[in-house]
Amino acid sequence: MSNRQRTDGQKRQRNKNIFSIKMQKKLVVLFVLVLLAFAGLSTRLVYLIRENGTQYQKQVLAQQRYDSTTIPYRRGDIVDSQGTRLATSQKVYNLVIDAKVMLADENYLEPTLRALGANFDLNMTQIREYVNTHPTSSWYVPLRQLTYEEISGFQAARKENSNIRGVWFEEEYKRLYPYGSLAADVIGFTSTDNQGSYGLEEYYNDILNGINGREYGYLNDDQSLERTVKAAVDGNSIHTTIDVNVQMIVEKYLQKFMDEYKDGYHEGNGADNVSCIIMWVDTGEILAMASAPGYDLNDVRNTERLIGSKMVEQITNANGYFEIRNTDTIINREVLDAMDQDQIYLNLNNLWKNYCITGTYEPGSTTKPFTVATALELGLISPNDSFVCDGYLEVGGHRIHCHNRYDGVLTLEQAVAKSCNVSMMRIAQKIGVENFTEFQQLFNFGLRTNVDLAGEARTAGLIYTADKMGPTDLATNSFGQNFNVTMIEMITGFCSLINGGNYYEPHMVDRITNSSGATVKNIEPRVLKKTVSDSTSELIRRFCDAVVAYGTGTTARPPGYRIGGKTGTAETIDPVTHQRSEADHVLSFIGYAPADDPQIAIYVVVDRPNVEKQGDAKYATRIVRSILMEVLPYLNIFMTEEVTPTEQAELDALKLENTYYYNRPQEDEGQENNDPEENGAGEGGAAPNAPWRDFPIDPATGCYRDPDTGTLYDPQTGLSTDGAESVVNTDVPVNPNIQ
Repeated sequence: MSNRQRTDGQKRQRNKNIFSIKMQKKLVVLFVLVLLAFAGLSTRLVYLIRENGTQYQKQVLAQQRYDSTTIPYRRGDIVDSQGTRLATSQKVYNLVIDAKVMLADENYLEPTLRALGANFDLNMTQIREYVNTHPTSSWYVPLRQLTYEEISGFQAARKENSNIRGVWFEEEYKRLYPYGSLAADVIGFTSTDNQGSYGLEEYYNDILNGINGREYGYLNDDQSLERTVKAAVDGNSIHTTIDVNVQMIVEKYLQKFMDEYKDGYHEGNGADNVSCIIMWVDTGEILAMASAPGYDLNDVRNTERLIGSKMVEQITNANGYFEIRNTDTIINREVLDAMDQDQIYLNLNNLWKNYCITGTYEPGSTTKPFTVATALELGLISPNDSFVCDGYLEVGGHRIHCHNRYDGVLTLEQAVAKSCNVSMMRIAQKIGVENFTEFQQLFNFGLRTNVDLAGEARTAGLIYTADKMGPTDLATNSFGQNFNVTMIEMITGFCSLINGGNYYEPHMVDRITNSSGATVKNIEPRVLKKTVSDSTSELIRRFCDAVVAYGTGTTARPPGYRIGGKTGTAETIDPVTHQRSEADHVLSFIGYAPADDPQIAIYVVVDRPNVEKQGDAKYATRIVRSILMEVLPYLNIFMTEEVTPTEQAELDALKLENTYYYNRPQEDEGQENNDPEENGAGEGGAAPNAPWRDFPIDPATGCYRDPDTGTLYDPQTGLSTDGAESVVNTDVPVNPNIQ
């Protein structure tokens, strides 16, 4: 290689090294500059977000109207069995002011403000001030949830004057309840974001809700605005088994009771609670369900509805869990004004609950048919058995009383009709603990019924298990004390007793349809189990018929109908001391109509009526009678008995369109005679040994009065008129789980 070639190569290598170093320096400088610029932009962005984030957010939201707009879905309706809407959704409009557009031309502002002032109830001084002080704002909402009628005047003015600009209406849906407070416990309500709370609204929330749509906007190659719409999917509607007319009748008489006894013995409502369920016996479909006091579904936070109720408070129990308990404080105007927001919300939540599925209580004597049915199924007793009642029974070292002191010898039918505690305790001793608790579970006591309503209480911890039930517990359980139930548990189990033993799952909805009206799903009645045999069911109906014919439930019979059923009274338990209150009672009647062919069952519970002496089931039976007087003719259930002139006058006063078809069954020759008098029961079904007939008659009541105790006895039946059916001594142990 020549010297020249070597020299040239060295130069090229040296130049290459020099170029590489220069480029590296330039790249480093460029990288630093880019990094500094990025840091500066980031700092500026953070500053803008912190200082003007709200303003830019509103501008972005305003532009969504042009670029991407949400199309709201319509929540499905809730209708009754006849298609009457109980809950529906109405399209409403939010008034949106776009100040930026309104100020884009000097000819827009005044015509637009004049049109707003002429058609809406707005403070126009405030609106003008906002527009002038926020010239870049595109999102200001002074009015919400306007109806189409309320915005139609402005829309017409805008069509006539093209200079009315900068106002538009955002669409959404508002939940409406056409009947206000009707069936409030059953329906429930929704929040502003279409989430159901309580009742059907919560249980069927996912079915009632739909899917929002979207309208997309974009600029095409010609800079023209193009739109793509993805339609909203509306929610499905649910068709309930509720009959609006039956529901109205029920609620009318519940409220009548509350009004009649309001401020009676003490300040406050006519009762802590009064509730009713009516159910089809052979399907489990619920015709009506209601409790009082109630609330308005269109104004659920109205605190006026709390006045007259007992105040509830939240405490921490012995297990460290929060617990809601009633106090003795009656909410009046003064108490309400002193309550803070947490207390108000707690008491509103208590008001919104459905007592028929959440309230737990001792059922009392309404469980006696279950006790008798258990023994009959096991073959431990027969329909012809008799029982001796001396007014009390010694069990487990305790003297447990019957509310009747002079029953004497009773047939099985009379034991049920007269609600004899001693007879039930003797029957329970034959059944035994294992069988008794097994049949309690068979009748679904302690278990949820799975009714399709949100919030059903579970009572598993409120009944005895076989390993924890002693002889005293067995005795008191036999007549409905020392364990708790819910109303829905009781009526569902009772229907199985009288319909041949078929336990149907109770339900409120029988059909689901889409927004076009097409049926999406049919919900058929479901028989879950067999509780008793047909023969046992027939006997239970016979015994319950006697309850109304000559026993404790005579005041439940409506004119023109023979019905069956069972009364119940139970003393309440103080949640703090766990002692029984001899003054406070839960009264009830569970029954069916008509007696010879049960079609509907009815259950009414009166929780602590506002009277001096609460232990009288007539407070419940009279409600039942009033309801059935109107419901049975409405349902086209024919009368089974002739109507007396007095009853006819009562029906005429109500102006009812009755079904005067008498379907009176003829007694077959050789048919067993169940007449109480001819069976040795004495007058009105009383037992032959009736020493109360020798007592002096009380002139004020016409009843026989025991000169030693002052107890009053009905002159026809000999039943005590001022004592609870389920009576135990205060020293009898109380189930510690019952609150």
